[in-house]
Amino acid sequence: MNLLKALATVSSMTLVSRILGFVRDVLIARLFGAGLATDAFFVAFRIPNLLRRLFAEGAFSQAFVPVLSEYRTRRGDTETKLLVDRTATLLTLALLGATALGVAAATIVVYVSAPGFAATPAKFDLTVAMLRITFPYILFISLVSLAGGILNTWSRFAIPALTPALLNLSFIFGALFFAPYFDPPVMVLAWAVFVGGVLQLGFQIPALAKIGMLPRPRLSFSDPGVRRILVLMAPAAFGVSVGQISLLINTIFASFLENGSVSWLYYADRLMEFPTGLLGVALGTILLPSLSKYHSASDEGEYSKLLDWGLRLTVILAAPAAVALALLSVPLVATLFHYGRFGEHDLWMTRQALIAYSAGLLGLILVKILAPGFYARQNIGTPVRIAIVTLIATQLMNAALIVPLKHAGLALAIGLGACLNAGLLYRQLRRHGIYQPQPGWGAFVLKVAAALAAMALALWLAMGPVPWWLAASGATRAAAVTGLVLLGGAAYFSSLWLLGFRLGDFSRRAA
Repeated sequence: MNLLKALATVSSMTLVSRILGFVRDVLIARLFGAGLATDAFFVAFRIPNLLRRLFAEGAFSQAFVPVLSEYRTRRGDTETKLLVDRTATLLTLALLGATALGVAAATIVVYVSAPGFAATPAKFDLTVAMLRITFPYILFISLVSLAGGILNTWSRFAIPALTPALLNLSFIFGALFFAPYFDPPVMVLAWAVFVGGVLQLGFQIPALAKIGMLPRPRLSFSDPGVRRILVLMAPAAFGVSVGQISLLINTIFASFLENGSVSWLYYADRLMEFPTGLLGVALGTILLPSLSKYHSASDEGEYSKLLDWGLRLTVILAAPAAVALALLSVPLVATLFHYGRFGEHDLWMTRQALIAYSAGLLGLILVKILAPGFYARQNIGTPVRIAIVTLIATQLMNAALIVPLKHAGLALAIGLGACLNAGLLYRQLRRHGIYQPQPGWGAFVLKVAAALAAMALALWLAMGPVPWWLAASGATRAAAVTGLVLLGGAAYFSSLWLLGFRLGDFSRRAA
Protein backbone atom coordinates (compact mmCIF):
# COMPACT_ATOMS: atom_id res chain seq x y z
CA MET A 1 0.00 0.00 0.00
CA ASN A 2 1.15 3.52 -0.83
CA LEU A 3 1.25 5.44 2.46
CA LEU A 4 0.56 8.74 0.70
CA LYS A 5 -2.62 7.22 -0.73
CA ALA A 6 -3.47 5.78 2.70
CA LEU A 7 -2.94 9.22 4.23
CA ALA A 8 -5.27 10.75 1.64
CA THR A 9 -7.89 8.10 2.43
CA VAL A 10 -7.70 8.59 6.18
CA SER A 11 -7.59 12.38 5.85
CA SER A 12 -10.59 12.45 3.50
CA MET A 13 -12.63 10.29 5.89
CA THR A 14 -11.49 12.49 8.77
CA LEU A 15 -12.47 15.55 6.74
CA VAL A 16 -16.05 14.27 6.55
CA SER A 17 -16.09 13.88 10.32
CA ARG A 18 -14.52 17.30 10.89
CA ILE A 19 -17.01 19.04 8.60
CA LEU A 20 -19.85 17.38 10.46
CA GLY A 21 -18.11 18.42 13.67
CA PHE A 22 -18.19 22.04 12.59
CA VAL A 23 -21.87 21.73 11.70
CA ARG A 24 -22.36 20.32 15.19
CA ASP A 25 -20.49 23.19 16.82
CA VAL A 26 -22.31 25.82 14.74
CA LEU A 27 -25.61 24.34 15.94
CA ILE A 28 -24.48 24.24 19.56
CA ALA A 29 -23.21 27.83 19.38
CA ARG A 30 -26.39 29.04 17.68
CA LEU A 31 -28.85 27.14 19.89
CA PHE A 32 -27.09 27.33 23.25
CA GLY A 33 -24.52 30.16 22.93
CA ALA A 34 -21.56 30.31 25.32
CA GLY A 35 -22.52 30.44 28.98
CA LEU A 36 -23.61 28.41 31.99
CA ALA A 37 -25.32 25.57 30.10
CA THR A 38 -22.57 25.05 27.51
CA ASP A 39 -19.82 25.33 30.14
CA ALA A 40 -21.58 22.53 32.04
CA PHE A 41 -21.86 20.31 28.95
CA PHE A 42 -18.30 20.86 27.76
CA VAL A 43 -16.94 19.85 31.17
CA ALA A 44 -19.27 16.82 31.29
CA PHE A 45 -18.11 15.78 27.80
CA ARG A 46 -14.45 16.65 28.30
CA ILE A 47 -13.99 14.20 31.18
CA PRO A 48 -14.98 11.01 29.27
CA ASN A 49 -13.29 12.48 26.19
CA LEU A 50 -10.09 12.87 28.20
CA LEU A 51 -10.36 9.28 29.42
CA ARG A 52 -10.91 8.20 25.80
CA ARG A 53 -7.64 9.81 24.77
CA LEU A 54 -5.83 8.56 27.85
CA PHE A 55 -6.92 4.93 27.76
CA ALA A 56 -8.33 4.37 24.30
CA GLU A 57 -6.51 6.40 21.66
CA GLY A 58 -3.53 7.08 23.92
CA ALA A 59 -2.43 4.23 26.12
CA PHE A 60 -4.35 1.38 24.56
CA SER A 61 -3.60 2.07 20.90
CA GLN A 62 0.07 2.76 21.47
CA ALA A 63 0.47 -0.36 23.61
CA PHE A 64 -1.80 -2.68 21.62
CA VAL A 65 -0.84 -2.02 17.98
CA PRO A 66 2.93 -2.74 18.31
CA VAL A 67 2.26 -6.03 20.12
CA LEU A 68 -0.50 -6.95 17.66
CA SER A 69 1.79 -6.18 14.69
CA GLU A 70 4.52 -8.34 16.22
CA TYR A 71 2.11 -11.26 16.68
CA ARG A 72 0.83 -10.95 13.12
CA THR A 73 4.35 -10.72 11.69
CA ARG A 74 5.95 -13.49 13.74
CA ARG A 75 3.25 -15.82 15.13
CA GLY A 76 0.47 -16.16 12.58
CA ASP A 77 -3.29 -15.66 12.58
CA THR A 78 -4.24 -18.26 15.22
CA GLU A 79 -2.15 -16.76 18.03
CA THR A 80 -3.05 -13.26 16.87
CA LYS A 81 -6.79 -14.02 17.11
CA LEU A 82 -6.27 -15.47 20.59
CA LEU A 83 -4.48 -12.28 21.65
CA VAL A 84 -7.37 -10.18 20.28
CA ASP A 85 -9.98 -12.28 22.12
CA ARG A 86 -8.23 -12.16 25.47
CA THR A 87 -7.38 -8.47 25.22
CA ALA A 88 -10.95 -7.53 24.27
CA THR A 89 -12.43 -9.57 27.12
CA LEU A 90 -10.19 -8.06 29.78
CA LEU A 91 -10.65 -4.55 28.39
CA THR A 92 -14.44 -4.88 28.43
CA LEU A 93 -14.52 -6.05 32.05
CA ALA A 94 -12.20 -3.24 33.16
CA LEU A 95 -14.26 -0.64 31.29
CA LEU A 96 -17.54 -1.84 32.79
CA GLY A 97 -16.06 -1.38 36.26
CA ALA A 98 -14.63 2.05 35.44
CA THR A 99 -17.93 3.21 33.93
CA ALA A 100 -19.94 2.13 36.98
CA LEU A 101 -17.47 3.88 39.27
CA GLY A 102 -17.53 7.07 37.19
CA VAL A 103 -21.33 7.27 37.17
CA ALA A 104 -21.52 6.66 40.94
CA ALA A 105 -18.82 9.23 41.74
CA ALA A 106 -19.93 11.90 39.25
CA THR A 107 -20.35 14.57 41.95
CA ILE A 108 -16.79 14.07 43.18
CA VAL A 109 -15.41 13.98 39.64
CA VAL A 110 -17.00 17.32 38.75
CA TYR A 111 -15.86 18.91 41.99
CA VAL A 112 -12.27 17.85 41.29
CA SER A 113 -12.25 18.70 37.57
CA ALA A 114 -14.17 22.02 37.74
CA PRO A 115 -14.09 23.21 41.37
CA GLY A 116 -15.05 26.74 40.38
CA PHE A 117 -18.50 25.47 39.37
CA ALA A 118 -19.32 24.79 43.04
CA ALA A 119 -19.90 28.53 43.50
CA THR A 120 -22.87 28.27 41.09
CA PRO A 121 -25.06 25.37 42.27
CA ALA A 122 -27.20 25.33 39.11
CA LYS A 123 -24.11 24.94 36.90
CA PHE A 124 -22.58 22.31 39.19
CA ASP A 125 -25.76 20.19 39.40
CA LEU A 126 -26.31 20.34 35.64
CA THR A 127 -22.72 19.23 35.02
CA VAL A 128 -23.13 16.26 37.38
CA ALA A 129 -26.39 15.20 35.72
CA MET A 130 -24.85 15.33 32.24
CA LEU A 131 -21.67 13.54 33.31
CA ARG A 132 -23.73 10.57 34.51
CA ILE A 133 -25.13 10.27 30.99
CA THR A 134 -21.88 10.88 29.08
CA PHE A 135 -19.56 8.73 31.19
CA PRO A 136 -20.51 5.38 29.54
CA TYR A 137 -19.04 6.84 26.33
CA ILE A 138 -15.64 5.71 27.60
CA LEU A 139 -16.84 2.08 27.44
CA PHE A 140 -18.09 2.31 23.88
CA ILE A 141 -15.28 4.38 22.44
CA SER A 142 -12.53 2.29 24.02
CA LEU A 143 -13.94 -0.80 22.31
CA VAL A 144 -14.10 1.27 19.11
CA SER A 145 -10.38 2.00 19.59
CA LEU A 146 -9.68 -1.72 19.97
CA ALA A 147 -11.51 -2.41 16.72
CA GLY A 148 -9.75 0.49 14.99
CA GLY A 149 -6.31 -0.75 16.08
CA ILE A 150 -7.05 -4.16 14.59
CA LEU A 151 -8.40 -2.74 11.32
CA ASN A 152 -5.45 -0.34 10.94
CA THR A 153 -2.99 -3.20 11.47
CA TRP A 154 -4.74 -4.98 8.58
CA SER A 155 -4.42 -1.72 6.56
CA ARG A 156 -8.20 -1.16 6.65
CA PHE A 157 -7.86 2.54 7.40
CA ALA A 158 -11.12 3.93 5.96
CA ILE A 159 -13.66 2.45 8.41
CA PRO A 160 -11.89 3.64 11.62
CA ALA A 161 -11.32 7.07 10.06
CA LEU A 162 -15.00 7.48 9.13
CA THR A 163 -16.35 6.17 12.45
CA PRO A 164 -16.11 9.49 14.40
CA ALA A 165 -18.60 11.03 11.96
CA LEU A 166 -21.36 9.02 13.64
CA LEU A 167 -20.91 10.92 16.91
CA ASN A 168 -21.26 14.22 15.10
CA LEU A 169 -24.39 13.00 13.31
CA SER A 170 -25.83 12.04 16.69
CA PHE A 171 -25.18 15.58 17.96
CA ILE A 172 -26.70 17.19 14.85
CA PHE A 173 -29.90 15.15 14.84
CA GLY A 174 -30.29 15.47 18.60
CA ALA A 175 -29.86 19.25 18.61
CA LEU A 176 -32.13 19.80 15.59
CA PHE A 177 -35.01 17.49 16.38
CA PHE A 178 -35.00 16.44 20.04
CA ALA A 179 -33.76 19.42 22.12
CA PRO A 180 -37.29 20.75 22.82
CA TYR A 181 -38.18 17.46 24.53
CA PHE A 182 -35.50 17.86 27.20
CA ASP A 183 -35.46 20.05 30.29
CA PRO A 184 -33.16 21.87 30.09
CA PRO A 185 -32.76 21.53 26.29
CA VAL A 186 -28.94 21.33 26.58
CA MET A 187 -29.40 17.87 28.14
CA VAL A 188 -29.96 16.51 24.63
CA LEU A 189 -26.23 16.93 23.99
CA ALA A 190 -25.35 14.51 26.79
CA TRP A 191 -27.68 11.85 25.37
CA ALA A 192 -26.21 12.46 21.91
CA VAL A 193 -22.82 11.43 23.31
CA PHE A 194 -24.28 8.18 24.66
CA VAL A 195 -26.09 7.31 21.40
CA GLY A 196 -23.05 8.28 19.32
CA GLY A 197 -20.88 5.83 21.25
CA VAL A 198 -23.30 2.98 20.56
CA LEU A 199 -23.44 3.84 16.85
CA GLN A 200 -19.64 3.99 16.51
CA LEU A 201 -19.17 0.58 18.09
CA GLY A 202 -21.87 -1.01 15.94
CA PHE A 203 -20.30 0.43 12.78
CA GLN A 204 -16.99 -1.40 13.39
CA ILE A 205 -18.40 -4.88 13.99
CA PRO A 206 -19.03 -5.94 10.34
CA ALA A 207 -15.52 -4.86 9.30
CA LEU A 208 -13.96 -6.95 12.08
CA ALA A 209 -16.04 -9.96 11.12
CA LYS A 210 -14.95 -9.59 7.47
CA ILE A 211 -11.25 -10.02 8.36
CA GLY A 212 -12.00 -12.80 10.87
CA MET A 213 -11.00 -10.78 13.93
CA LEU A 214 -14.34 -10.20 15.66
CA PRO A 215 -13.48 -10.91 19.33
CA ARG A 216 -15.25 -13.53 21.40
CA PRO A 217 -15.08 -13.86 25.21
CA ARG A 218 -11.87 -15.50 26.44
CA LEU A 219 -10.57 -14.39 29.80
CA SER A 220 -6.91 -14.95 30.70
CA PHE A 221 -4.76 -12.97 33.11
CA SER A 222 -1.65 -15.00 32.31
CA ASP A 223 -1.44 -14.53 28.52
CA PRO A 224 2.06 -13.07 27.92
CA GLY A 225 0.87 -10.80 25.10
CA VAL A 226 -1.95 -9.34 27.20
CA ARG A 227 0.42 -8.83 30.12
CA ARG A 228 2.86 -6.96 27.86
CA ILE A 229 0.05 -4.72 26.67
CA LEU A 230 -0.95 -3.99 30.28
CA VAL A 231 2.64 -3.22 31.23
CA LEU A 232 2.92 -0.78 28.33
CA MET A 233 -0.48 0.83 28.90
CA ALA A 234 0.00 2.54 32.26
CA PRO A 235 2.96 4.76 31.34
CA ALA A 236 1.70 5.22 27.78
CA ALA A 237 -1.49 6.75 29.18
CA PHE A 238 0.55 9.57 30.58
CA GLY A 239 3.10 9.77 27.80
CA VAL A 240 0.82 10.35 24.82
CA SER A 241 -1.91 12.28 26.64
CA VAL A 242 0.01 15.05 28.37
CA GLY A 243 -1.79 17.57 26.18
CA GLN A 244 -5.17 16.27 27.32
CA ILE A 245 -4.11 16.35 30.97
CA SER A 246 -3.06 19.95 30.43
CA LEU A 247 -6.48 20.67 28.88
CA LEU A 248 -8.18 19.22 31.96
CA ILE A 249 -6.03 21.34 34.26
CA ASN A 250 -6.83 24.30 32.01
CA THR A 251 -10.52 23.59 32.61
CA ILE A 252 -9.88 23.83 36.35
CA PHE A 253 -8.17 27.20 35.86
CA ALA A 254 -10.85 28.40 33.42
CA SER A 255 -13.66 27.43 35.81
CA PHE A 256 -12.52 30.34 38.03
CA LEU A 257 -12.62 32.85 35.15
CA GLU A 258 -15.70 34.63 33.82
CA ASN A 259 -18.66 32.68 32.42
CA GLY A 260 -17.94 31.58 28.86
CA SER A 261 -14.20 30.98 29.33
CA VAL A 262 -14.53 27.19 29.11
CA SER A 263 -16.67 27.55 25.99
CA TRP A 264 -14.28 29.99 24.28
CA LEU A 265 -11.42 27.57 24.81
CA TYR A 266 -13.57 24.71 23.52
CA TYR A 267 -14.54 26.49 20.29
CA ALA A 268 -10.92 27.50 19.62
CA ASP A 269 -9.76 23.97 20.37
CA ARG A 270 -12.31 22.61 17.88
CA LEU A 271 -10.76 24.74 15.14
CA MET A 272 -7.31 23.50 16.14
CA GLU A 273 -8.48 19.89 16.02
CA PHE A 274 -9.30 20.24 12.32
CA PRO A 275 -5.68 20.23 11.08
CA THR A 276 -4.59 18.10 14.02
CA GLY A 277 -7.03 15.38 13.01
CA LEU A 278 -6.56 15.66 9.26
CA LEU A 279 -2.78 15.46 9.54
CA GLY A 280 -1.53 14.51 13.00
CA VAL A 281 -3.99 11.77 13.87
CA ALA A 282 -4.05 10.49 10.26
CA LEU A 283 -0.26 10.31 9.99
CA GLY A 284 0.10 8.71 13.41
CA THR A 285 -2.54 6.14 12.44
CA ILE A 286 -0.79 5.01 9.28
CA LEU A 287 2.77 5.30 10.65
CA LEU A 288 2.44 3.16 13.78
CA PRO A 289 1.67 -0.20 12.09
CA SER A 290 4.49 0.21 9.54
CA LEU A 291 6.98 1.40 12.16
CA SER A 292 6.05 -1.60 14.32
CA LYS A 293 6.58 -3.98 11.39
CA TYR A 294 9.98 -2.45 10.54
CA HIS A 295 11.01 -2.81 14.18
CA SER A 296 9.83 -6.44 14.28
CA ALA A 297 11.87 -7.08 11.12
CA SER A 298 14.91 -5.22 12.61
CA ASP A 299 15.02 -2.88 9.59
CA GLU A 300 16.35 0.25 11.31
CA GLY A 301 17.22 2.04 8.07
CA GLU A 302 13.66 1.98 6.74
CA TYR A 303 12.38 2.81 10.23
CA SER A 304 14.38 6.06 10.20
CA LYS A 305 13.40 6.89 6.61
CA LEU A 306 9.71 6.44 7.45
CA LEU A 307 10.02 8.85 10.39
CA ASP A 308 11.75 11.36 8.11
CA TRP A 309 8.93 11.05 5.59
CA GLY A 310 6.37 11.71 8.31
CA LEU A 311 8.25 14.73 9.64
CA ARG A 312 8.58 16.34 6.20
CA LEU A 313 4.89 15.88 5.48
CA THR A 314 4.10 17.40 8.87
CA VAL A 315 6.17 20.50 8.25
CA ILE A 316 4.90 21.03 4.71
CA LEU A 317 1.22 20.69 5.74
CA ALA A 318 1.02 21.82 9.38
CA ALA A 319 3.01 25.05 9.03
CA PRO A 320 0.56 26.68 6.55
CA ALA A 321 -2.37 25.52 8.70
CA ALA A 322 -0.91 27.31 11.74
CA VAL A 323 -0.28 30.54 9.83
CA ALA A 324 -3.73 30.47 8.23
CA LEU A 325 -5.53 29.85 11.54
CA ALA A 326 -3.85 32.88 13.08
CA LEU A 327 -4.39 35.18 10.09
CA LEU A 328 -7.97 34.08 9.43
CA SER A 329 -9.05 33.82 13.07
CA VAL A 330 -11.81 36.43 12.78
CA PRO A 331 -13.20 35.16 9.44
CA LEU A 332 -13.22 31.56 10.69
CA VAL A 333 -14.81 32.24 14.08
CA ALA A 334 -17.33 34.66 12.58
CA THR A 335 -18.31 32.24 9.81
CA LEU A 336 -18.66 29.20 12.03
CA PHE A 337 -19.98 30.51 15.32
CA HIS A 338 -21.13 34.18 15.20
CA TYR A 339 -24.87 33.49 15.14
CA GLY A 340 -27.78 33.53 17.57
CA ARG A 341 -26.62 33.68 21.17
CA PHE A 342 -22.91 33.61 20.22
CA GLY A 343 -22.24 37.36 20.36
CA GLU A 344 -19.42 39.68 19.27
CA HIS A 345 -17.75 39.45 22.67
CA ASP A 346 -17.70 35.65 22.36
CA LEU A 347 -16.13 36.03 18.91
CA TRP A 348 -13.26 38.20 20.15
CA MET A 349 -12.58 35.97 23.14
CA THR A 350 -12.56 32.83 20.97
CA ARG A 351 -10.27 34.60 18.50
CA GLN A 352 -7.75 35.30 21.27
CA ALA A 353 -7.68 31.63 22.25
CA LEU A 354 -7.36 30.49 18.62
CA ILE A 355 -4.35 32.72 17.92
CA ALA A 356 -2.71 31.46 21.10
CA TYR A 357 -3.38 27.82 20.17
CA SER A 358 -2.03 28.32 16.62
CA ALA A 359 1.41 29.18 18.01
CA GLY A 360 1.73 25.56 19.09
CA LEU A 361 -0.05 23.74 16.23
CA LEU A 362 3.16 22.46 14.63
CA GLY A 363 4.32 21.12 17.99
CA LEU A 364 0.95 19.46 18.66
CA ILE A 365 1.12 17.58 15.36
CA LEU A 366 4.83 16.73 15.59
CA VAL A 367 4.22 15.00 18.93
CA LYS A 368 1.79 12.65 17.15
CA ILE A 369 4.56 11.73 14.70
CA LEU A 370 7.54 11.58 17.06
CA ALA A 371 5.93 9.67 19.95
CA PRO A 372 5.13 6.60 17.80
CA GLY A 373 8.86 6.50 17.02
CA PHE A 374 9.28 5.29 20.60
CA TYR A 375 6.04 3.37 21.09
CA ALA A 376 6.51 1.24 17.96
CA ARG A 377 9.73 0.01 19.64
CA GLN A 378 7.78 -0.59 22.89
CA ASN A 379 9.97 2.05 24.55
CA ILE A 380 7.66 3.73 27.05
CA GLY A 381 10.09 5.21 29.56
CA THR A 382 11.62 7.92 27.37
CA PRO A 383 8.40 9.65 26.22
CA VAL A 384 6.95 9.37 29.74
CA ARG A 385 9.90 11.21 31.27
CA ILE A 386 9.56 13.87 28.58
CA ALA A 387 5.82 14.10 29.25
CA ILE A 388 6.41 14.73 32.94
CA VAL A 389 8.82 17.57 32.17
CA THR A 390 6.35 19.00 29.64
CA LEU A 391 3.40 18.84 32.04
CA ILE A 392 5.33 20.65 34.78
CA ALA A 393 6.52 23.30 32.33
CA THR A 394 3.00 23.80 30.95
CA GLN A 395 1.52 24.38 34.40
CA LEU A 396 4.26 26.87 35.26
CA MET A 397 3.40 28.71 32.05
CA ASN A 398 -0.31 28.54 32.99
CA ALA A 399 0.44 30.25 36.30
CA ALA A 400 2.54 32.91 34.57
CA LEU A 401 0.15 33.62 31.66
CA ILE A 402 -3.34 33.36 33.16
CA VAL A 403 -3.19 36.74 34.91
CA PRO A 404 -2.16 38.92 31.93
CA LEU A 405 -3.88 36.89 29.17
CA LYS A 406 -6.77 35.18 31.00
CA HIS A 407 -8.15 32.21 29.01
CA ALA A 408 -5.83 32.96 26.05
CA GLY A 409 -2.86 32.45 28.38
CA LEU A 410 -4.09 28.93 29.10
CA ALA A 411 -4.28 28.20 25.36
CA LEU A 412 -0.80 29.62 24.77
CA ALA A 413 0.65 27.46 27.55
CA ILE A 414 -0.80 24.33 25.87
CA GLY A 415 0.78 25.27 22.54
CA LEU A 416 4.19 26.13 23.95
CA GLY A 417 4.14 22.96 26.03
CA ALA A 418 3.48 20.91 22.89
CA CYS A 419 6.46 22.54 21.16
CA LEU A 420 8.66 21.68 24.14
CA ASN A 421 7.36 18.11 24.09
CA ALA A 422 8.12 17.75 20.37
CA GLY A 423 11.60 19.25 20.76
CA LEU A 424 12.53 16.88 23.57
CA LEU A 425 11.16 13.84 21.70
CA TYR A 426 13.17 14.79 18.61
CA ARG A 427 16.32 15.24 20.67
CA GLN A 428 15.98 11.79 22.24
CA LEU A 429 15.25 10.10 18.92
CA ARG A 430 18.49 11.55 17.60
CA ARG A 431 20.44 10.76 20.77
CA HIS A 432 19.32 7.12 20.76
CA GLY A 433 20.20 6.78 17.08
CA ILE A 434 16.60 5.90 16.21
CA TYR A 435 16.21 8.72 13.70
CA GLN A 436 18.78 10.03 11.25
CA PRO A 437 17.58 12.98 9.12
CA GLN A 438 17.80 12.42 5.38
CA PRO A 439 19.81 14.94 3.31
CA GLY A 440 18.28 18.23 2.17
CA TRP A 441 16.46 19.45 5.26
CA GLY A 442 18.01 22.94 5.14
CA ALA A 443 16.85 23.69 1.59
CA PHE A 444 13.50 22.05 2.35
CA VAL A 445 12.78 24.37 5.29
CA LEU A 446 13.84 27.50 3.37
CA LYS A 447 11.54 26.65 0.46
CA VAL A 448 8.61 25.99 2.81
CA ALA A 449 9.27 29.32 4.55
CA ALA A 450 9.22 31.15 1.21
CA ALA A 451 5.91 29.51 0.26
CA LEU A 452 4.48 30.44 3.67
CA ALA A 453 5.42 34.07 3.12
CA ALA A 454 3.66 34.08 -0.26
CA MET A 455 0.54 32.54 1.27
CA ALA A 456 0.48 34.94 4.22
CA LEU A 457 0.81 37.97 1.93
CA ALA A 458 -2.02 36.77 -0.30
CA LEU A 459 -4.34 36.17 2.66
CA TRP A 460 -3.49 39.47 4.31
CA LEU A 461 -4.24 41.47 1.17
CA ALA A 462 -7.46 39.61 0.40
CA MET A 463 -8.98 39.24 3.88
CA GLY A 464 -10.58 42.67 4.19
CA PRO A 465 -11.54 44.65 7.31
CA VAL A 466 -12.89 43.03 10.45
CA PRO A 467 -16.19 45.02 10.55
CA TRP A 468 -17.18 43.49 7.21
CA TRP A 469 -16.96 39.98 8.67
CA LEU A 470 -19.07 40.98 11.65
CA ALA A 471 -21.81 42.53 9.51
CA ALA A 472 -21.99 40.09 6.58
CA SER A 473 -24.63 37.36 6.36
CA GLY A 474 -23.74 33.75 7.12
CA ALA A 475 -23.87 32.69 3.45
CA THR A 476 -21.68 35.62 2.40
CA ARG A 477 -19.15 34.83 5.12
CA ALA A 478 -19.07 31.15 4.12
CA ALA A 479 -18.44 32.02 0.46
CA ALA A 480 -15.75 34.54 1.39
CA VAL A 481 -13.90 32.27 3.79
CA THR A 482 -14.03 29.45 1.23
CA GLY A 483 -12.47 31.78 -1.30
CA LEU A 484 -9.75 32.76 1.16
CA VAL A 485 -8.92 29.13 1.91
CA LEU A 486 -8.72 28.33 -1.80
CA LEU A 487 -6.57 31.42 -2.42
CA GLY A 488 -4.22 30.57 0.41
CA GLY A 489 -3.90 26.97 -0.74
CA ALA A 490 -3.27 28.03 -4.33
CA ALA A 491 -0.62 30.59 -3.31
CA TYR A 492 1.15 28.11 -1.04
CA PHE A 493 1.17 25.01 -3.24
CA SER A 494 1.89 26.88 -6.46
CA SER A 495 4.87 28.48 -4.70
CA LEU A 496 6.06 25.03 -3.63
CA TRP A 497 5.68 23.79 -7.20
CA LEU A 498 7.70 26.70 -8.54
CA LEU A 499 10.38 25.92 -5.95
CA GLY A 500 10.68 22.35 -7.25
CA PHE A 501 8.34 20.27 -5.06
CA ARG A 502 6.41 17.46 -6.78
CA LEU A 503 3.72 15.15 -5.36
CA GLY A 504 5.66 12.06 -6.44
CA ASP A 505 8.54 13.10 -4.18
CA PHE A 506 6.41 12.11 -1.17
CA SER A 507 5.28 8.69 -2.39
CA ARG A 508 6.13 5.96 0.14
CA ARG A 509 5.32 2.25 0.39
CA ALA A 510 4.00 0.72 3.61
CA ALA A 511 6.01 -1.96 5.42
